[in-house]
Amino acid sequence: MPATWDFLRIRQCLKWPELSEVFSMSLPTLPFGISSFGNIRLSDRVYVDKTAQIFFIVDKYSRVLLTRPRRFGKSLLVSVLNSLFRSGVQDFQGLKIEKLWQEQKQYKVVRLDFSVTCSSRFERFELNFVLHLLNSFSEHGFQCDSYLLPDLLEKLSEWLEGQKPGSLVLLVDEYEAPLTATLEDPKLFNLILKDISGFFSVIGSRDSAFRFVFITGIVNFKNTGMLSELKGLADISLDPEHGSIVGFTTQELKDYFSGYIEEAAKRLETEPEALLQRLTGYYDGYCFEKSATVKVMNPWSIMSFLIYPKRGFKDHWFQTGGQPSVLKEFFRSGSLKDPKNFTAVKSISFSQLGGPVEGKSLSEEDLMTQTGYLTIKSVDSNIAIVDYSTEEVRHAMAGMYLHQLLGKTIEQAGVTDFAIRLAKENPETLVRMFNRLLESVDYAAYSVEDATSVIALLQIAMIDVGLAQVIKVIGKEDSALEVHVGERTIVLALEYCRPDQKSGTVAASCGGAIRRTDCRNAEQEKRVLENRHSVFQTRQTNYSMVRCLNSS
Repeated sequence: MPATWDFLRIRQCLKWPELSEVFSMSLPTLPFGISSFGNIRLSDRVYVDKTAQIFFIVDKYSRVLLTRPRRFGKSLLVSVLNSLFRSGVQDFQGLKIEKLWQEQKQYKVVRLDFSVTCSSRFERFELNFVLHLLNSFSEHGFQCDSYLLPDLLEKLSEWLEGQKPGSLVLLVDEYEAPLTATLEDPKLFNLILKDISGFFSVIGSRDSAFRFVFITGIVNFKNTGMLSELKGLADISLDPEHGSIVGFTTQELKDYFSGYIEEAAKRLETEPEALLQRLTGYYDGYCFEKSATVKVMNPWSIMSFLIYPKRGFKDHWFQTGGQPSVLKEFFRSGSLKDPKNFTAVKSISFSQLGGPVEGKSLSEEDLMTQTGYLTIKSVDSNIAIVDYSTEEVRHAMAGMYLHQLLGKTIEQAGVTDFAIRLAKENPETLVRMFNRLLESVDYAAYSVEDATSVIALLQIAMIDVGLAQVIKVIGKEDSALEVHVGERTIVLALEYCRPDQKSGTVAASCGGAIRRTDCRNAEQEKRVLENRHSVFQTRQTNYSMVRCLNSS
């Protein structure tokens, strides 16, 4: 979305109601979809003041690399730096950096965005790359008559040599976008890598011309050698002190959006504090630093909700990315052939995180963490324990993965109103619903052969319909599932049995499975055993029993 789009344009495109129908016009306008710092300040929109952290970075470092997932505010951060170096504190009245910034000099700022150069054809990429460099540097007097990259880089090197020391600032947004777009084509990846590396090599060789260099993107390709010529490059991506440089903390949500939260609470007929807890419960949890203590929320999701809260807690951030190939490959990968691996604990070393030698060496966990689908939850020595970033992401990922397992949506599999029916229908009907799911599984592609895998599949289906907060896996071998829906508690126990076993034998076997779970009292266990129901098929030679407890 172009940075110049304003809220009116967005509202018209999405057919949202007039602002007067949503919130009081006394509230400052949200900067939804706007990544221009100047536009935000000129139109008096909400700006979450990160300028003290920005000053610290600019004051401490001269060459910086920062990676973060999409729609977290990287482009806005670049825009802030652009305004600061071009015009000083002219646009920063009332912000923290106003009293900290002492430099009076105005710099020649070259702002690049490599996402505009992406192409599936190398020739097209290279031409886009040349034109982008030429247009961006020409603002400050650079000229080149050739459209060949080697010629342009040679001319650029000569031009930089003639610039006054420390007179330039280079800001590069989405530096690795052409590479991440070609991860599945190693040949094209390496050709593009060579071109981008050549550009940064020129920048590094004329280091004295630059007061400050700031590079941002999504995936860290620092060990490819692409940025090796930049002297003193500080990769701050995992630094705890910069964990909230983009994104919103819970405190920032309270400080800058309290009016919107109060208005939203009125419209949803709840209390502001209760709504705040729901917001943080669903959208909070991204962690990008190696101490695993700083958590942030995605700005796009928060503002999407606050603009029109009656739409509910939607997967705003996830939906803006569609279904990128990285996710489809992740779901088709070996680690997810078995559904129980969907919720399994995942880990990655910090030395590996962001350290691929080339595109094909990116591990699944590495790529998924850097792109924001997984996030750091805890740290064990030099190992990051990672999990789905937020309930928003967990919910969306479950739906997408379930679609892969079934080859269709849960509704297309014949299971409609799943959450509602779990709360109301009798055990026989529930068993039939579970059977419909299992009958739809692509068993040739996915291994759903034991009770644990079936439990995992049903758990994923329940997460997909919004029950993530009320389900838990129980039993010594994760062989049962407990779900709280309304006034009802449902316990599902599954046991492997032979197809020639009689129903009584199967029931007895599943009774043992139930008894091995952590049912809370004997009466509950008795009622479970009284509600034994039919056998369902997982494969031709693999059957399991479902038991349901209705505690309503």
